[in-house]
Amino acid sequence: QVQLVESGGGLVQAGGSLRLSCAASGRTFSSYAMGWFRQAPGKDREFVATISGSGANTGYSDSVKGRFTISRDNSKNTVFLQMNSLKPEDTAVYYCAARVGVIGTVIPSTYDYWGQGTQVTVSS
Repeated sequence: QVQLVESGGGLVQAGGSLRLSCAASGRTFSSYAMGWFRQAPGKDREFVATISGSGANTGYSDSVKGRFTISRDNSKNTVFLQMNSLKPEDTAVYYCAARVGVIGTVIPSTYDYWGQGTQVTVSS
């Protein structure tokens, strides 16, 4: 079983930056692909970014490509989401997720474990 805990959310002005962290309790962290998803009020959970188990491969939603960067440090069992040039439409609860398998996907139901979420609010 993998337990995930997100941190780093908060309130930031448009154009600013935040870095989210997700700490995992698993003992075979590198065998899990990781993803970041977000959910705004009244909307479905939305794919943001994914990273393969080794960290060699990444993927992004078109809405965040060029602004957000996903990375991982397997020695620390941690995945990160660096968010730059934030926009009000980025406001959401951000969730970290893990799936059994080294390749990530954009589909929420393919992920096996989820964190509790961290709120990101971008003011205009």
